[in-house]
Amino acid sequence: MKNTKTNQLTLVAFFGALAFILMFFSFSVPILSPFAELDLSAVPELIGGFMMGPAAGVEIITVKILLKLVFKGSSSMFTGEIQNFLLETAFVLPAAIYYKKNKTKKGAITGLAIGAVATIIVSIFTNVYLIFPAYMTLYGMNWNTILAVFSEINPWIKNIPTMIAFSIVPFNIVSRTITSLLTILIYKKISVLLKK
Repeated sequence: MKNTKTNQLTLVAFFGALAFILMFFSFSVPILSPFAELDLSAVPELIGGFMMGPAAGVEIITVKILLKLVFKGSSSMFTGEIQNFLLETAFVLPAAIYYKKNKTKKGAITGLAIGAVATIIVSIFTNVYLIFPAYMTLYGMNWNTILAVFSEINPWIKNIPTMIAFSIVPFNIVSRTITSLLTILIYKKISVLLKK
């Protein structure tokens, strides 16, 4: 039992560190969002969650964010880190819970789809009611300023509903599709390798 716990802690730390490193290779998708950046840090979070269970997946996310704060700090007065934790948890937790009960390729795909839908829903509510309001309060901005920034990259964005329709939803669809496909492609190979 002790060895199992030690092994799991080691893997959580390993996957957390890997997720942190992958954050450095983020890139913006200007046409979709002037604020959010796409990275592949969800891949080790998902793989760890599939291998060790949903709680481990959340622990990996936590390790990644703590490492980010220690080594890079926060450029958004912690709003970005809070959002990252909420969205990654919304993605990884349902996917890992479903996969735990359905350990097949189909189960993994279904779990990832459920996680992606959950992320989109959570991202709408957190952006509109939590993260942007907090960001505006901290930086002395208002919705008109935020929407003007979005409108510069996409003239179709004129208000909160169009921001949701043309930025938040498509950005999360693209991001979660990429990470889901990569997870499906490499999960079994990595899990077998690590178990050996």
